[in-house]
Amino acid sequence: MATQPYQERPYRPCVGIMLINKDNKVFAGQRIDNRAEAWQMPQGGIDDGEDVETACFREMEEEIGTRNARIIAIHSDWLDYDIPEGLSDRLWNGQYRGQTQKWVALRFEGEDSDINIETGEPEFCSWRWVDPGQLSSLAVPFKRQVYDAVLNEFAPIFLTNS
Repeated sequence: MATQPYQERPYRPCVGIMLINKDNKVFAGQRIDNRAEAWQMPQGGIDDGEDVETACFREMEEEIGTRNARIIAIHSDWLDYDIPEGLSDRLWNGQYRGQTQKWVALRFEGEDSDINIETGEPEFCSWRWVDPGQLSSLAVPFKRQVYDAVLNEFAPIFLTNS
């Protein structure tokens, strides 16, 4: 149950993962808990005492079953988004109004067969590699501004194929 008014709630610290394959396509998973066709990049909470890099690899393994990647960039800013109030009341016992995210770009160094979304607590029912320019349009509306900021910061990666 929500403990304080929506606008007074803090943001949940979170890591966002932009996993890029050798063809400069980005991993997108279709959320298992959304009736709409909602696609997103992996993301998840940063545990107490955990740094961004550790959270990144832990969340990647928890959500897509692999750590087979190397970090190529970390976004310079924390990016916030608000979750619609009705939804935020149901998530995390209503503690947060949204998330503040540190985004990490990683180069996937494995094979598609290394990815396994059938994890202990699955978040995705399907996945695919998408062109970076498609990400925002595939995301739920309240995440699109963050996705645009991530794409803007990481755009040089797609030009250099690092």
